[in-house]
Amino acid sequence: MRLGIIGATGLVGREVLAVMEKFNIPLSQLNLYASEKSAGLKIIHNNKELSVRFLDDGALDENDVFISSAGSSIAKKWGKLIRNRGLLLIDNSSVWRMEKDVPLIVPEINADQIKEHHHIIANPNCSTIQMVLALNPLRKRYGIRRIVVSTYQAVTGSGQEAVVQLNDELAGKVNINKVFPHPIAFNCLPQIDSFSDNGYTREEIKMVSETQKIFAEPIPVTATCVRVPTLGGHAESINVELDSAFDLVEIKKLLNDAPGVEVLDIPSDSVYPMPLYARGKDMVYVGRIRRDSTLENALNIWVVTDNLRKGAATNTVQILKKWMEVC
Repeated sequence: MRLGIIGATGLVGREVLAVMEKFNIPLSQLNLYASEKSAGLKIIHNNKELSVRFLDDGALDENDVFISSAGSSIAKKWGKLIRNRGLLLIDNSSVWRMEKDVPLIVPEINADQIKEHHHIIANPNCSTIQMVLALNPLRKRYGIRRIVVSTYQAVTGSGQEAVVQLNDELAGKVNINKVFPHPIAFNCLPQIDSFSDNGYTREEIKMVSETQKIFAEPIPVTATCVRVPTLGGHAESINVELDSAFDLVEIKKLLNDAPGVEVLDIPSDSVYPMPLYARGKDMVYVGRIRRDSTLENALNIWVVTDNLRKGAATNTVQILKKWMEVC
Protein backbone atom coordinates (compact mmCIF):
# COMPACT_ATOMS: atom_id res chain seq x y z
CA MET A 1 0.00 0.00 0.00
CA ARG A 2 1.21 3.47 -0.94
CA LEU A 3 0.22 6.11 1.63
CA GLY A 4 0.31 9.87 1.29
CA ILE A 5 0.07 12.12 4.36
CA ILE A 6 -1.27 15.60 3.64
CA GLY A 7 -0.23 18.14 6.26
CA ALA A 8 2.69 16.00 7.40
CA THR A 9 4.52 18.85 9.15
CA GLY A 10 1.61 19.96 11.37
CA LEU A 11 0.98 18.87 14.95
CA VAL A 12 -1.44 16.10 13.96
CA GLY A 13 0.57 15.05 10.89
CA ARG A 14 3.68 14.46 12.99
CA GLU A 15 1.65 12.49 15.53
CA VAL A 16 0.22 10.35 12.71
CA LEU A 17 3.79 9.40 11.77
CA ALA A 18 4.63 8.58 15.39
CA VAL A 19 1.54 6.40 15.82
CA MET A 20 2.24 4.60 12.54
CA GLU A 21 5.67 3.66 13.85
CA LYS A 22 4.13 2.40 17.08
CA PHE A 23 1.47 0.34 15.27
CA ASN A 24 3.99 -0.87 12.68
CA ILE A 25 1.71 -0.18 9.70
CA PRO A 26 3.06 -2.07 6.64
CA LEU A 27 3.63 0.21 3.66
CA SER A 28 5.31 -0.18 0.30
CA GLN A 29 5.68 3.60 -0.02
CA LEU A 30 5.18 6.64 2.24
CA ASN A 31 4.88 10.13 0.77
CA LEU A 32 4.76 13.31 2.84
CA TYR A 33 3.04 16.46 1.59
CA ALA A 34 2.61 19.96 2.97
CA SER A 35 2.34 23.58 1.88
CA GLU A 36 4.89 25.21 -0.39
CA LYS A 37 6.34 26.89 2.71
CA SER A 38 7.13 23.51 4.32
CA ALA A 39 8.29 21.72 1.17
CA GLY A 40 11.86 20.49 1.48
CA LEU A 41 11.75 19.83 5.22
CA LYS A 42 13.22 16.50 6.37
CA ILE A 43 11.38 14.15 8.72
CA ILE A 44 12.80 10.96 10.24
CA HIS A 45 10.37 8.04 10.13
CA ASN A 46 11.34 4.44 10.95
CA ASN A 47 14.99 5.54 10.93
CA LYS A 48 14.69 6.86 7.38
CA GLU A 49 14.93 10.48 6.30
CA LEU A 50 11.95 11.54 4.21
CA SER A 51 11.59 14.79 2.29
CA VAL A 52 8.36 16.75 2.54
CA ARG A 53 7.00 17.76 -0.84
CA PHE A 54 4.53 20.34 -2.08
CA LEU A 55 1.11 18.79 -2.69
CA ASP A 56 0.21 18.79 -6.38
CA ASP A 57 -1.82 16.64 -8.80
CA GLY A 58 1.05 14.18 -9.20
CA ALA A 59 0.25 12.84 -5.74
CA LEU A 60 -2.82 11.11 -7.19
CA ASP A 61 -0.55 8.83 -9.23
CA GLU A 62 1.76 8.03 -6.30
CA ASN A 63 -0.67 6.84 -3.62
CA ASP A 64 -3.52 4.44 -2.94
CA VAL A 65 -4.61 6.02 0.35
CA PHE A 66 -4.32 9.52 1.79
CA ILE A 67 -4.50 10.77 5.36
CA SER A 68 -5.26 14.48 5.54
CA SER A 69 -4.71 16.77 8.52
CA ALA A 70 -4.53 20.00 6.59
CA GLY A 71 -7.81 21.83 7.11
CA SER A 72 -11.23 21.91 5.51
CA SER A 73 -10.48 23.76 2.25
CA ILE A 74 -7.72 21.34 1.27
CA ALA A 75 -9.76 18.34 2.44
CA LYS A 76 -12.74 19.44 0.35
CA LYS A 77 -10.69 19.93 -2.82
CA TRP A 78 -8.62 16.79 -2.44
CA GLY A 79 -11.51 14.68 -1.23
CA LYS A 80 -13.28 15.24 -4.53
CA LEU A 81 -10.12 14.50 -6.52
CA ILE A 82 -9.34 11.35 -4.53
CA ARG A 83 -12.92 10.11 -4.78
CA ASN A 84 -13.00 10.67 -8.55
CA ARG A 85 -9.84 8.59 -8.90
CA GLY A 86 -11.28 5.74 -6.83
CA LEU A 87 -8.67 6.13 -4.09
CA LEU A 88 -9.29 6.54 -0.33
CA LEU A 89 -9.10 9.63 1.90
CA ILE A 90 -9.13 9.41 5.71
CA ASP A 91 -9.79 13.00 6.73
CA ASN A 92 -9.28 14.84 10.03
CA SER A 93 -11.11 18.04 9.10
CA SER A 94 -14.80 18.77 9.69
CA VAL A 95 -15.76 19.18 6.04
CA TRP A 96 -16.87 15.59 5.30
CA ARG A 97 -18.08 14.44 8.72
CA MET A 98 -21.80 15.03 8.31
CA GLU A 99 -22.09 13.94 4.67
CA LYS A 100 -24.57 11.05 4.47
CA ASP A 101 -22.32 8.78 2.40
CA VAL A 102 -19.21 9.39 4.54
CA PRO A 103 -18.83 7.15 7.61
CA LEU A 104 -17.76 8.95 10.79
CA ILE A 105 -15.64 6.37 12.56
CA VAL A 106 -14.44 5.59 16.06
CA PRO A 107 -13.17 2.04 15.44
CA GLU A 108 -14.05 0.73 18.91
CA ILE A 109 -17.69 1.74 18.28
CA ASN A 110 -18.65 1.54 14.61
CA ALA A 111 -15.80 -0.08 12.65
CA ASP A 112 -18.42 -2.11 10.74
CA GLN A 113 -19.29 1.05 8.78
CA ILE A 114 -15.80 1.38 7.29
CA LYS A 115 -16.82 -0.79 4.33
CA GLU A 116 -19.39 1.86 3.36
CA HIS A 117 -16.75 4.52 2.80
CA HIS A 118 -17.37 5.59 -0.85
CA HIS A 119 -13.68 6.60 -0.94
CA ILE A 120 -13.84 9.01 2.05
CA ILE A 121 -13.79 8.20 5.78
CA ALA A 122 -14.09 10.99 8.33
CA ASN A 123 -12.31 11.21 11.67
CA PRO A 124 -14.58 12.83 14.32
CA ASN A 125 -13.80 15.95 16.29
CA CYS A 126 -11.29 15.38 19.09
CA SER A 127 -13.72 16.34 21.83
CA THR A 128 -16.39 14.06 20.39
CA ILE A 129 -14.11 11.01 20.19
CA GLN A 130 -13.23 10.88 23.86
CA MET A 131 -16.82 11.49 24.96
CA VAL A 132 -18.44 8.81 22.82
CA LEU A 133 -15.73 6.27 23.65
CA ALA A 134 -16.35 6.77 27.38
CA LEU A 135 -20.14 6.74 27.05
CA ASN A 136 -20.54 3.90 24.56
CA PRO A 137 -20.40 1.03 27.12
CA LEU A 138 -23.00 2.85 29.24
CA ARG A 139 -25.22 3.44 26.22
CA LYS A 140 -25.10 -0.24 25.27
CA ARG A 141 -25.89 -1.44 28.81
CA TYR A 142 -28.37 1.15 30.12
CA GLY A 143 -29.34 3.44 27.26
CA ILE A 144 -28.75 7.21 27.39
CA ARG A 145 -31.49 9.80 27.85
CA ARG A 146 -29.42 13.01 27.84
CA ILE A 147 -25.81 14.26 27.86
CA VAL A 148 -24.49 17.52 29.32
CA VAL A 149 -20.80 18.15 28.69
CA SER A 150 -18.34 20.93 29.48
CA THR A 151 -14.90 20.71 27.88
CA TYR A 152 -11.47 21.99 28.91
CA GLN A 153 -9.54 21.89 25.65
CA ALA A 154 -5.78 22.32 25.18
CA VAL A 155 -4.33 24.98 22.88
CA THR A 156 -2.79 22.26 20.69
CA GLY A 157 -6.31 21.77 19.34
CA SER A 158 -5.88 25.10 17.54
CA GLY A 159 -2.55 24.21 15.94
CA GLN A 160 1.07 25.23 16.20
CA GLU A 161 0.45 29.00 16.11
CA ALA A 162 -1.78 28.66 19.18
CA VAL A 163 1.07 26.96 21.02
CA VAL A 164 3.36 29.82 20.00
CA GLN A 165 0.83 32.37 21.28
CA LEU A 166 0.59 30.65 24.68
CA ASN A 167 4.37 30.33 25.05
CA ASP A 168 4.90 33.96 23.99
CA GLU A 169 2.35 35.19 26.52
CA LEU A 170 3.89 33.12 29.29
CA ALA A 171 7.29 34.59 28.40
CA GLY A 172 5.94 38.14 28.33
CA LYS A 173 6.51 38.52 24.59
CA VAL A 174 4.25 40.42 22.19
CA ASN A 175 2.59 38.11 19.68
CA ILE A 176 1.14 39.88 16.64
CA ASN A 177 -0.21 36.67 15.03
CA LYS A 178 -2.80 35.88 17.66
CA VAL A 179 -4.99 32.80 17.18
CA PHE A 180 -7.33 33.62 20.07
CA PRO A 181 -9.39 36.82 20.53
CA HIS A 182 -8.10 37.24 24.11
CA PRO A 183 -4.97 36.22 26.03
CA ILE A 184 -4.89 32.48 26.71
CA ALA A 185 -2.13 32.42 29.34
CA PHE A 186 -3.62 32.34 32.86
CA ASN A 187 -7.06 32.48 31.26
CA CYS A 188 -9.96 30.35 29.99
CA LEU A 189 -11.89 31.21 26.84
CA PRO A 190 -15.52 30.00 26.60
CA GLN A 191 -15.32 30.08 22.82
CA ILE A 192 -13.96 27.45 20.44
CA ASP A 193 -14.63 28.29 16.80
CA SER A 194 -17.22 30.87 15.73
CA PHE A 195 -20.63 31.50 17.25
CA SER A 196 -23.84 30.53 15.48
CA ASP A 197 -27.14 32.41 15.67
CA ASN A 198 -28.39 30.25 18.55
CA GLY A 199 -25.45 31.23 20.79
CA TYR A 200 -23.61 27.92 20.51
CA THR A 201 -20.18 27.70 18.91
CA ARG A 202 -19.44 25.46 15.95
CA GLU A 203 -17.37 23.22 18.23
CA GLU A 204 -20.36 22.71 20.51
CA ILE A 205 -22.65 21.99 17.57
CA LYS A 206 -20.14 19.44 16.24
CA MET A 207 -20.27 17.54 19.52
CA VAL A 208 -24.06 17.28 19.24
CA SER A 209 -24.36 16.25 15.59
CA GLU A 210 -21.31 13.96 15.53
CA THR A 211 -22.37 12.11 18.69
CA GLN A 212 -25.79 11.44 17.21
CA LYS A 213 -24.29 10.21 13.93
CA ILE A 214 -21.75 7.91 15.60
CA PHE A 215 -24.32 6.43 17.99
CA ALA A 216 -27.01 6.38 15.26
CA GLU A 217 -29.44 7.70 17.89
CA PRO A 218 -31.03 11.16 18.38
CA ILE A 219 -29.65 11.46 21.92
CA PRO A 220 -30.05 15.02 23.27
CA VAL A 221 -26.62 16.58 23.84
CA THR A 222 -25.80 20.05 25.15
CA ALA A 223 -22.20 21.28 25.28
CA THR A 224 -20.07 24.19 26.49
CA CYS A 225 -16.56 24.13 25.03
CA VAL A 226 -13.73 26.05 26.70
CA ARG A 227 -10.12 26.63 25.64
CA VAL A 228 -7.67 26.38 28.56
CA PRO A 229 -3.90 27.08 28.74
CA THR A 230 -2.69 23.48 28.65
CA LEU A 231 -0.53 22.04 25.89
CA GLY A 232 -1.53 18.41 25.60
CA GLY A 233 -4.82 16.80 26.51
CA HIS A 234 -8.51 17.67 26.46
CA ALA A 235 -10.62 17.15 29.59
CA GLU A 236 -14.39 16.89 29.82
CA SER A 237 -16.90 17.00 32.67
CA ILE A 238 -19.83 14.87 31.55
CA ASN A 239 -23.23 14.51 33.18
CA VAL A 240 -25.16 11.65 31.61
CA GLU A 241 -28.72 10.63 32.37
CA LEU A 242 -29.28 6.93 31.73
CA ASP A 243 -32.52 5.20 30.78
CA SER A 244 -32.41 2.74 33.68
CA ALA A 245 -31.05 2.28 37.19
CA PHE A 246 -27.35 1.46 37.52
CA ASP A 247 -24.80 0.16 39.97
CA LEU A 248 -21.59 2.17 40.38
CA VAL A 249 -19.43 -0.93 40.70
CA GLU A 250 -20.79 -2.22 37.40
CA ILE A 251 -20.33 1.20 35.79
CA LYS A 252 -16.64 1.20 36.69
CA LYS A 253 -16.19 -2.34 35.43
CA LEU A 254 -17.98 -1.58 32.15
CA LEU A 255 -15.74 1.42 31.60
CA ASN A 256 -12.49 -0.32 32.51
CA ASP A 257 -13.35 -3.32 30.31
CA ALA A 258 -14.20 -1.14 27.30
CA PRO A 259 -11.56 -1.11 24.53
CA GLY A 260 -9.53 2.08 24.52
CA VAL A 261 -10.74 3.16 27.97
CA GLU A 262 -8.98 3.04 31.34
CA VAL A 263 -10.45 3.98 34.72
CA LEU A 264 -8.32 6.12 37.07
CA ASP A 265 -10.56 6.68 40.05
CA ILE A 266 -9.16 6.53 43.60
CA PRO A 267 -10.29 9.85 45.10
CA SER A 268 -8.79 9.15 48.52
CA ASP A 269 -5.32 9.04 46.93
CA SER A 270 -6.00 11.94 44.52
CA VAL A 271 -5.95 9.53 41.57
CA TYR A 272 -7.93 10.85 38.62
CA PRO A 273 -7.22 11.63 34.95
CA MET A 274 -5.25 14.75 34.10
CA PRO A 275 -3.96 16.19 30.81
CA LEU A 276 -0.36 15.84 32.01
CA TYR A 277 -0.89 12.11 32.60
CA ALA A 278 -2.62 11.54 29.25
CA ARG A 279 -0.06 13.37 27.12
CA GLY A 280 1.60 11.10 24.58
CA LYS A 281 -0.70 8.16 25.37
CA ASP A 282 -3.43 6.57 23.24
CA MET A 283 -6.09 5.74 25.84
CA VAL A 284 -9.18 7.60 27.04
CA TYR A 285 -9.05 7.95 30.83
CA VAL A 286 -12.12 8.19 33.07
CA GLY A 287 -12.36 9.19 36.73
CA ARG A 288 -14.43 11.12 39.30
CA ILE A 289 -17.18 8.56 38.69
CA ARG A 290 -20.13 9.38 40.94
CA ARG A 291 -23.90 9.55 41.08
CA ASP A 292 -25.68 12.81 40.36
CA SER A 293 -27.53 13.27 43.64
CA THR A 294 -30.04 15.67 42.05
CA LEU A 295 -31.40 13.40 39.31
CA GLU A 296 -32.47 9.78 39.21
CA ASN A 297 -30.32 7.50 37.04
CA ALA A 298 -27.76 10.25 36.36
CA LEU A 299 -23.99 10.05 36.58
CA ASN A 300 -21.01 12.42 36.57
CA ILE A 301 -17.68 11.41 35.03
CA TRP A 302 -14.40 13.18 34.17
CA VAL A 303 -12.81 12.16 30.86
CA VAL A 304 -9.31 13.00 29.59
CA THR A 305 -7.31 12.06 26.51
CA ASP A 306 -4.43 13.42 24.45
CA ASN A 307 -6.26 15.37 21.74
CA LEU A 308 -3.41 14.90 19.26
CA ARG A 309 -3.32 11.13 19.83
CA LYS A 310 -6.67 9.39 20.36
CA GLY A 311 -8.42 12.66 19.62
CA ALA A 312 -6.85 12.75 16.15
CA ALA A 313 -3.79 10.78 15.01
CA THR A 314 -4.35 7.51 16.87
CA ASN A 315 -7.98 7.28 15.82
CA THR A 316 -6.96 8.01 12.22
CA VAL A 317 -4.31 5.29 12.14
CA GLN A 318 -6.73 2.86 13.79
CA ILE A 319 -9.20 3.59 10.97
CA LEU A 320 -6.45 2.90 8.42
CA LYS A 321 -5.49 -0.34 10.16
CA LYS A 322 -9.10 -1.53 10.33
CA TRP A 323 -9.67 -0.61 6.67
CA MET A 324 -6.66 -2.72 5.72
CA GLU A 325 -8.23 -5.65 7.59
CA VAL A 326 -11.76 -5.47 6.19
CA CYS A 327 -11.44 -4.00 2.68
